[in-house]
Amino acid sequence: MFETVIGLEVHCQLNTKTKIFCGCSTSFGEEPNTHVCPTCLALPGALPVLNSQAVKKAISFGKAINATVNKKSVFDRKNYFYPDLPKAYQISQFTIPIVENGELIIKVGDKNKKIGITRAHLEEDAGKNSHEGKSSLVDLNRAGTPLLEIVSEPDIRSSDEAVAYLKKLHSILRFLNISDANMQEGSFRCDVNVSIRPKGDDKLYTRVEIKNLNSFKFIQKAIEYEVERQCEAWEDGRYDSEVVQETRLFDTTKLITKPMRSKEDSAEYRYFPDPDLLPVIIPDSLMAEASILPELPDEKKARYMSEFGIKESDADVIISSYEMAKYFEDLIASGNSAKLCVTWLSVELLGRLKNGLTIETSPVSSAKLSILLNRIEDGTISQKAAKDVLDEIFISDESVDSVIDRLGLKQVSDDSAIIAIIDSVLAANSDKVAEYKSGKDKLFGFFVGQVMKEGKGAFNPAKVNELLKSKL
Repeated sequence: MFETVIGLEVHCQLNTKTKIFCGCSTSFGEEPNTHVCPTCLALPGALPVLNSQAVKKAISFGKAINATVNKKSVFDRKNYFYPDLPKAYQISQFTIPIVENGELIIKVGDKNKKIGITRAHLEEDAGKNSHEGKSSLVDLNRAGTPLLEIVSEPDIRSSDEAVAYLKKLHSILRFLNISDANMQEGSFRCDVNVSIRPKGDDKLYTRVEIKNLNSFKFIQKAIEYEVERQCEAWEDGRYDSEVVQETRLFDTTKLITKPMRSKEDSAEYRYFPDPDLLPVIIPDSLMAEASILPELPDEKKARYMSEFGIKESDADVIISSYEMAKYFEDLIASGNSAKLCVTWLSVELLGRLKNGLTIETSPVSSAKLSILLNRIEDGTISQKAAKDVLDEIFISDESVDSVIDRLGLKQVSDDSAIIAIIDSVLAANSDKVAEYKSGKDKLFGFFVGQVMKEGKGAFNPAKVNELLKSKL
């Protein structure tokens, strides 16, 4: 039996307006090579100037993971050749990173586990290569975008733990508002380091790095395939020849990993302090300012459970993303009951978000769903009818009240109309009325059902119950 050993390196683009060492915009999706300057292009004589906002965001992250934030940190040059790296080196932090020795608590199943975070350091992103036929093109708009590279300890033991760690990390970055962490746009990318060892063995064996994974699903599949590949190689006596220190890519079609290149050691990058940048000394004022944090996911979860009486499982769904928590709080702010908000958000709305739709792209805004919940709570419509309304507003821009009127879903709360039906039902079931009065209390539900049936579902159930009890 084998134990899996996993360490993760996450490259997170910080959401500053300008790049880390120049004033060029970090806007995504612009025409190629339009947000560049002599510094981005590595023209002779162009010098880097550090963006203080990137430093501030890194400090906030360090505080959020209970890490040590070094008052002094150093930028180094990481030397390698690639077309998207015009300087032939990347400005990074190697010897003294800005953040060290943090931790995240993850939950897998019903168990909590602490995952150590070795370091988080600032660096600049490279450009982007694209390939057309036999030609390759380079877009340097991304070159110089500030990155925070977050390196975990090799504490992760399964693909489930890896995904739980990444989702928790992703959530913290979003709640801190230091990154949009958009995986599709590449602002949250993950490199996975995987190795195996016999259970009970503390030795670290050959690790394989899988590069640039940008979806939780593919990260899980890549880990599972790579673990299986290494285990089979060990059992067949091919481990030493087939499992080598290398970088592999994940084929998202075949769901397998493929060799890319041999893995470099840090010595091959010839790190040395960047002579164009002084050591970063964080002033007390900036440290204090960046240490004021918003409410983070775990804190929100505890508050939701204590303040609103929400079950832990429901709270976990709500804090699963920044957008989900914001949507929920918008519903609560409109005066709706927490229980109703939880049910309609986590069951009814999420159940309809399919085919790539997310809470961010939901066709039903929090304002619109709030109106629908208000109509349930004020007795205008029943919960059953509200589901029909939700189906309608999910596929059109029609207002909640317009749909209610068009479909004739308003509940009847007029006493005289309900009493007339109650009298009719009781008269038609005089034998059951006698049984009820002799002690068969369960027949009350039968009478309610008959009245609601005669009213074609338009009666307010609470009003029916009230009037029926008075009649019986």
